[in-house]
Amino acid sequence: MGKYLTIKLLTAIPVLLGVSFLTFALIRLIPGDPVQVMLGPEISGTRADEIRRLYGLDRPWPIQYFEWLINAFQGNLGTSLRSGLSVGGSIIEKLPVTLQLTVLSLLVGLVIGLPLAVIAAQRRGKPVDGFLTAVALLGISMPGFWLATLLVLLFALALRWLPAIGYVGLFEDPVENLKHMLLPAISLGLAFGATIMRFARSSLLEVFNQDYMRTARAKGLSRQKVTYTHGLKNALIPVITVTGIQVGRLLGGAVIIEQIFALPGLGRYIFDAISTRDYPVVQGTVLVFTLIFILVNLMVDIIYGLVDPRIKLAGDGAGSRKA
Repeated sequence: MGKYLTIKLLTAIPVLLGVSFLTFALIRLIPGDPVQVMLGPEISGTRADEIRRLYGLDRPWPIQYFEWLINAFQGNLGTSLRSGLSVGGSIIEKLPVTLQLTVLSLLVGLVIGLPLAVIAAQRRGKPVDGFLTAVALLGISMPGFWLATLLVLLFALALRWLPAIGYVGLFEDPVENLKHMLLPAISLGLAFGATIMRFARSSLLEVFNQDYMRTARAKGLSRQKVTYTHGLKNALIPVITVTGIQVGRLLGGAVIIEQIFALPGLGRYIFDAISTRDYPVVQGTVLVFTLIFILVNLMVDIIYGLVDPRIKLAGDGAGSRKA
């Protein structure tokens, strides 16, 4: 296990380097001068040149990249061009909001997707199965920002059950925090739940056709016991894989959802940074998003072995099944 984790962490280094390089290069292809955006179009050319020299923007961008990379390895992600605050400090401050939103969205998706998958698989070919499959396709196809707008109109403006925007800290007031996070989590989690439902249903149908499932039914065990005790656990491997992949989608979706609900997380932070050409913020935030995604996929590999003992984490970094 220790060797496997070491290898996976080492292979993450070139991934982080590649992502950081692409982000550094692509952000500079966006039209617009960050100094002009920051100080306005009326700034004099001399003053603009002074600001560029101050932040190192007058140097060739490959030199800027290597200087930033050296500082990043030392834990210094630079200073925001817009606010003048430390990027690393701002990320630490805003990261808990985005992590909470992601975790709540995962819970919403799993709570909705897994039970519906079991119902659909148990009633394969029946009207209930067709209806749930259609609902899942609708959930996958529905844009998150459109769903968020509908939820705000219904639950915040019409029914006045939940707040439309704003944020309250988890430790400041847990109840109010949950009220403010519920609509954003549902907006992100429903599409994830629809995806989980489709994959879990297919996996369950495959498991239901296995010999040991027929044997369990032949012994007189109830359908519910056979499904949840023997079937669901063995059908979880594809679900776990999809969940790990979907974390990246949820992090990307947080960029829009946090903007809609005015949540002070990393998604809104990077959205504002892209709008103002705040290079250090974009580079640092993308790097953190990439690191989170890598760690989540590492956790997924570990969970494989816990859910299915037949899976052994090989020292070469690939999963193998014991004979």
